[in-house]
Amino acid sequence: MNKAWIYVALTSFFELVWIFGFNTANQWWHWIFIVGFIFVDFHFLTKACERLPTGTVYAVFAGIGTVGTSLMDVLFFGEHISLGKIFFIFLLVIGVAGLKIADGLDEKKASKGVEKDGMATGVLGSSK
Repeated sequence: MNKAWIYVALTSFFELVWIFGFNTANQWWHWIFIVGFIFVDFHFLTKACERLPTGTVYAVFAGIGTVGTSLMDVLFFGEHISLGKIFFIFLLVIGVAGLKIADGLDEKKASKGVEKDGMATGVLGSSK
């Protein structure tokens, strides 16, 4: 796992931390910590987007956030989980895993200098 994916994992983790804070904050000073976690979250999101395609980062970030928030609701806040929710959570996980695999394949092609359809992989707007 390269450093960029560690940034994606960290931004996803801190997103879940501040979302948990939204559900549990009951004093004004709790919000100071929540805002701090939001800034840390966006820092790692920015770092991840510097090294990976933004669309991939956002899809993984949003997928982990959605799945994590749904599980957090069930495990910590007593929400009901239905078969439909389980199915769509599973579908999200498959989609996120597919994006990571596809991104890894693109990185391998780019590092080998493979060209596709007359375009240099990884370089936008340049053709050969």
